[in-house]
Amino acid sequence: MRKYFVIMFTSLFLFSLAGYSCTNFIVTKGASTDGSVMVSYAADSHLLYGELYHWPAKKYPKGTLLKVYEWDTGKYLGEILQAEETYNVVGNVNEHQVAIGETTYGGRSELVDTTGIMDYGNLIYITLQRSKSAREAIKIITELMDTYGYYSSGETFSVCDKNEAWIFELIGKGPNNKGAVWVARLIPDGYVCAHANHARITTFDYQKKNDWFNPKQTTFNSKDVISFAREKKYFNGKDADFSFSDTYAPIDFGAARFCEIRVWAFYNAVTEGMDKYWEYAKGNYKLGEHGYATNRMPLWVKPAQKVSQIDVFKYMADHLEGTELDMSKDMGAGAFGNPYRWRPLTWEVDGVTYCNERATATQQTAFSFVAQLRSWLPDMIGAINWFSVDDAATTVYVPMYASIDVIPQPYKIGNGDLMNFTTESAFWIFNLVSNFAYTRYNVIYPEIEKVQSELHKSFVQGIAKNDEKLARLYKTDPVKTKNELNRFSNDASITTHKTWTELFAFLFTKYMDGNIKTPTKVPEGYLYYAPAIEQPGYGEDWYRKIVEETGDQFKLVEP
Repeated sequence: MRKYFVIMFTSLFLFSLAGYSCTNFIVTKGASTDGSVMVSYAADSHLLYGELYHWPAKKYPKGTLLKVYEWDTGKYLGEILQAEETYNVVGNVNEHQVAIGETTYGGRSELVDTTGIMDYGNLIYITLQRSKSAREAIKIITELMDTYGYYSSGETFSVCDKNEAWIFELIGKGPNNKGAVWVARLIPDGYVCAHANHARITTFDYQKKNDWFNPKQTTFNSKDVISFAREKKYFNGKDADFSFSDTYAPIDFGAARFCEIRVWAFYNAVTEGMDKYWEYAKGNYKLGEHGYATNRMPLWVKPAQKVSQIDVFKYMADHLEGTELDMSKDMGAGAFGNPYRWRPLTWEVDGVTYCNERATATQQTAFSFVAQLRSWLPDMIGAINWFSVDDAATTVYVPMYASIDVIPQPYKIGNGDLMNFTTESAFWIFNLVSNFAYTRYNVIYPEIEKVQSELHKSFVQGIAKNDEKLARLYKTDPVKTKNELNRFSNDASITTHKTWTELFAFLFTKYMDGNIKTPTKVPEGYLYYAPAIEQPGYGEDWYRKIVEETGDQFKLVEP
């Protein structure tokens, strides 16, 4: 995700202090309620503005060059050969039902190559403009790195299409050593997978050849993925024992507690038996042969029940509720159960370092999405980017068809920015609501959740109602079909923006100044009548904490 600052990695733990940004959940066809492939992504950066990126489909003369600028900083990196034809891309989903998400894991700092051209952000968005399937996307990414060099640190990509879902991990080979070492694995149908800023692929069946479009091949890898590790003296065991993650991104407390715990929360929500991995998720990892962790979670799990897009919205809103680390329960939550902690992620008292929890939902999210890829529909209709801005727990996922070419104004690039507020921007309106909620979360959030749920339900119902009609229309008039898709996504966006603007006005008038005001009917004979008012204060538990800390300081004493 675009962060607008440069991170220098001295260790994975120091990387954790930079924020441990981004979370991806992946749902295969057989694991979803409707047979769609889904992938979620949260761009969790304090310095990123939430807006919907768009690249229209285009054709270019042969030999056209494309200037590449680093995604995070805007630094010019060089030029690459442009494709003669590119495809329409809406956010992280293209018109051919290909979606790509990512999380940065850093890995071994000496493997960052600052001489390459292709950083992780450009790999995503350039590939989306050029690929028609997940396999083709992985092939294109690896060819771009081999040809032009890889610029970023360790990355995990979710690469999905309407039929397949892949987890794909890579890391550079150090300065002036072009390309990257990498491995990609097809997630078995009927399973779900996740990654959250720590490399997750461990052992795999090494492939001597990447037969890209052979449906029987479910693993791809660079030829030197193991030999390079031997050359660098990271690994000296048998090939069958080689773990990509444990070799190129060794586990530490931060990687488990701040990253893997988000994977654990998702897996725990969809399946049984995750209790045995709880200590690992808390940072209590155990090391065995080759320095590899021995109590790690599986790469993917089979859900007990099939997962819908609304389920994924809910999983993206997790704050470790129901666990001993539930952030709404300790003193840091204040009197009103606020499940957020202001950064930095770690802090120190008397020379001892402590940490806040890093849950899936976090206040600094710029945007998040859930891509839904539906094989039974024409590509123009099948791919939906459920797009949102701000905190995933207090947002609304708005359906943006991946074939639209008119981006809704509230989400359009250039409609405000991180230092320029405008009520015309969805990003700023959602931040008004969420930041007000943080002041009295236990009473304000339920109000938000109700309206959020109503909008999500109405959008899902609207899409279900339109699918068959649009599929019939597409057969005779694709142009009119696209116009209908533009209309639907724009109407949904305008409705969401208007609803959230009104919600802020309602919440602010009801809850300002620590009161809870409820309108009352004006009695006959009155010109006006004051609303009913409650002043619940801080609650018994918090008052008790005040007394325990201050003793008789506030005690009323009769003269």
